[in-house]
Amino acid sequence: MGSLFRSAEMTLCQLFLQSEAAYACVSELGELGLVQFRDLNPDVNVFQRKFVNEVRRCDEMERKLRYLEKEIKKDGIPMLDTGENPEAPQPREMIDLEATFEKLENELREVNQNAEALKRNFLELTELKQILRKTQVFFDEAERGASAHQMADPTREEEQVTLLGEEGLRAGGQALKLGFVAGVILRERIPAFERMLWRACRGNVFLRQAEIETPLEDPSTGDQVYKSVFIIFFQGDQLKTRVKKICEGFRATLYPCPEAPTDRREMAMGVMTRIEDLNTVLGQTQDHRHRVLVAAAKNIKNWFIKVRKIKAIYHTLNLFNLDVTQKCLIAECWVPVLDMENIQLALRRGTERSGSSVPPILNKMETPEDPPTYNNTNKFTNAFQILIDSYGVASYREMNPSPYTIITFPFLFAVMFGDLGHGAIVTVFALWMILKEKPLAAKKSDNEIWNIFFGGRYLILLMGFFSMYTGLIYNDVFSKSINIFGSRWQTYNLNTTGVKLLPNEIMLDPATPEYMGTPYPIGMDPIWQLAQNKIIFQNSFKMKISIILGITHMLFGVSISLFNMKYFNQTMNILFDFIPQVIFLSFLFLYMCIMMFIKWFEYYASNEPEDFAYGTRCAPSILITFINMVLQKSTPVEEGCNPELYPGQMILQKVLFICALLCVPWMLLAKPIYIMRQRAQKELHHQITTPRENGDAEAMHNNTSSPPVQHGGHGEEDSGTGDLFIRQAIHTIEYVLGSVSHTASYLRLWALSLAHAQLSEVLWTMVLSKGLALDDWVGGIALYLIFAFWGTLTIGILVLMEGLSAFLHTLRLHWVEFQSKFYEGAGYAFQPFAFEAILDTGSTGPSED
Repeated sequence: MGSLFRSAEMTLCQLFLQSEAAYACVSELGELGLVQFRDLNPDVNVFQRKFVNEVRRCDEMERKLRYLEKEIKKDGIPMLDTGENPEAPQPREMIDLEATFEKLENELREVNQNAEALKRNFLELTELKQILRKTQVFFDEAERGASAHQMADPTREEEQVTLLGEEGLRAGGQALKLGFVAGVILRERIPAFERMLWRACRGNVFLRQAEIETPLEDPSTGDQVYKSVFIIFFQGDQLKTRVKKICEGFRATLYPCPEAPTDRREMAMGVMTRIEDLNTVLGQTQDHRHRVLVAAAKNIKNWFIKVRKIKAIYHTLNLFNLDVTQKCLIAECWVPVLDMENIQLALRRGTERSGSSVPPILNKMETPEDPPTYNNTNKFTNAFQILIDSYGVASYREMNPSPYTIITFPFLFAVMFGDLGHGAIVTVFALWMILKEKPLAAKKSDNEIWNIFFGGRYLILLMGFFSMYTGLIYNDVFSKSINIFGSRWQTYNLNTTGVKLLPNEIMLDPATPEYMGTPYPIGMDPIWQLAQNKIIFQNSFKMKISIILGITHMLFGVSISLFNMKYFNQTMNILFDFIPQVIFLSFLFLYMCIMMFIKWFEYYASNEPEDFAYGTRCAPSILITFINMVLQKSTPVEEGCNPELYPGQMILQKVLFICALLCVPWMLLAKPIYIMRQRAQKELHHQITTPRENGDAEAMHNNTSSPPVQHGGHGEEDSGTGDLFIRQAIHTIEYVLGSVSHTASYLRLWALSLAHAQLSEVLWTMVLSKGLALDDWVGGIALYLIFAFWGTLTIGILVLMEGLSAFLHTLRLHWVEFQSKFYEGAGYAFQPFAFEAILDTGSTGPSED
């Protein structure tokens, strides 16, 4: 947990590996996932690096695996996922993997090509069968049309004249025979096809078409298409050429069709025989394809893991540099100091696996660079760390807000979302995701919204749990209350008199005898749901609570800055930043919170001054008192009221305000003046100690050299005088004005809580109560439908939309109001070479940019 409160201590190391052991050592480091390598060849092109050929081979293997995966998914074959995590194969095993993938791909492509050719042949035979069947009907009609009564038909006679001409018609059509072509075309192209024939041939052709009832499979795409059979009659070779060109333009397939009925019958029988044989061959081909894919589906997950690990290793090796002898690889890497021993063990395991006799060397290096920020998280703390890193990754060794956010984030969310019923819905949903964690994680959905919910399941659980707690304090369950302990008001004795009360019927006043004098044991009294002054009472309570929580939260943030300053030895910042900031915030806003507690404890509803020194119902307004304190005005005295909460209040308030006011120039001027005086003293000391003649060069160098840079330090010694004053003025103005605006910003806790409660009440009153008021069986059916509608609106609006609104406001309170007091977020994340992260994200490894 030490690295969670503050990022882990990192060091830059230089790693020397023998060429034969480099692959195995990097493989072990990838399994460990604690080393971030640096690119030692930034100016070298990606295609000019040492292991570019191995990376290309891995790319080719990945391409073949993706092709296999696509074919497996096309057939709907389940891919076996045993959850195994095989180690990265040795380099010599790449040849066996390549041979296996090459064999599978060639076999599958050959089977697919054969199947496509067979399907194309099957399609042609099927279309020919349909042509022979449909054209037989056309020819039968033509023969019947040769009879006398058909010749008398004026429509038929007009067609004959068009096709044969008047001379041919007078010759009885014996001398001039009609030619014809038959084929198949897509059904949707028939209208355009018919119009083109009519226009191009000027009506001198005769088209007959019939639809094929069953769809046909396109062998190229596998889609089902609908087609039609057509036959075109024409006269002369010129029209024949023109008709064939039109058919070719519309991608119609033409088939030979004999004129004699006997020849057509013989061809049809031959076609049926060939179709049966093709069905047998196609079935055997599909069975062979299925067996190949089933065998590949058992191992494809492990094959993907192995290939990606190999590829990631070679990507990482491309970041290394070669020594002069070309036998040793040199790498630079960031490693956590506490994990140095584990890294050494991993390197020794890799050396033993490779059979090398030369052990690897891992040396620490000194560097002025800021190391990466590494916060060790688990599945519970990861969601909270992501919230912080979304604002900005912490500077190296800076205090990490994540562990404190585990409590403050769900609690502030619950203050705005406080409802026992809605909190229970959120809690149940989070518990379901946690209990089904392993099967849900194994699915690896591409839905971004679902991944956000699932990744923050523990955060959602805490938000729901805290919402149930605040809902219990507010005594709010779907805008209703739970009367567990009995009301502490005797205005109406509901248990004995049976009086039915409606909302806004009563006015509650603790000064009346109806109040028993003791509060409800937990949370708010349920009788407040029926009071006319419910909103006034809840507003006063929630508004004061919001201010108290906000001031506490901001003071906690300022206090955390002290730990940063002490860790980085920034005594100057403690004296000139931290102390005046705490005084300014405490003497003004914390004092306002203290006045709220004094008012709660010292002022009661009963007017009995003999019991309490200030036991009067006429208490001064905290807001007016605070405004008058800032404006240095006296509080107006009302008749029968005491303007002071305690003796000597006015004098103390003047002292507090003057002290807070003095903190502004303290923050604005003290730090720049102190830095300027230090610079002047250094220059004077430098002039005194610098030799005037050619003296000891080493002494001169020691005197003039700059001090070593401290990681995580926030020094400003290198800034000019003007820059110092400008920067400090910006910080001072931001803090002083921010203290006022941030305090007011916490009032969103009160505003969203009130809005959530009122929306819930409106939804109950306007929707569900209408169904509860109905009687008889009609009321039961109506209540069923109304409850479904109410539940949908409750989950969609009050849980999801209001929950998202409260989440975003809570996020803003942490990023702006809380973290701005101590958090810089100017670091960069530690991104170790880890197989686990590579396999989860599907990336190939470290960036080479």
